[in-house]
Amino acid sequence: MTIQRLFSLALLFSPAYFVAPAIADGIKVGSPAPSFSLLDQYSKQHQLNDYRGRWLVLYFYPKADTPGCTTEACEFRDDVFQLRKMNVALLGVSTDDVQSQKEFSDKYHLPFSLLSDPDGAIASKYGSFKSFGSMRFASRHTFIIDPDGNIARIYRNVSPKKHSDEIIADLKTLGADSSQKMSRQ
Repeated sequence: MTIQRLFSLALLFSPAYFVAPAIADGIKVGSPAPSFSLLDQYSKQHQLNDYRGRWLVLYFYPKADTPGCTTEACEFRDDVFQLRKMNVALLGVSTDDVQSQKEFSDKYHLPFSLLSDPDGAIASKYGSFKSFGSMRFASRHTFIIDPDGNIARIYRNVSPKKHSDEIIADLKTLGADSSQKMSRQ
């Protein structure tokens, strides 16, 4: 690894260096989820309205193919069938470009969409955008969005290894319906 890459990784995982923007105004449990329109790793457009009528797990992560992000993505990958049985869609979001998302998805065989938010505009709407000088990235935050498009749960302190299990347990508590047919991935 180059010195620059090591320094970048150290900054990503060192909370003392984070410069966090204020939490997005009005985003709280029960409020409408901020809309989005982003490309996935296959250049397919995804919008919040595409998921109306079903549960959505929208998780933000700092950087594709870094240790914590890989752990979290692979945990979701391993549990994706449980989510699908509950009619829950899963989307990952980072500031990585479409090509980086595709390489990450292909390398770890991720069976869900990874959205590219290169300027961090959507991460900002969710209060999940951080910057340090020229480094800009999404924070590791997750949102469960209910079938009506409202925020049902917010996770600001995420443990990559345990997060998927936590999400599944909370979805069951929230009453995610496993009897509905899945309308989209």
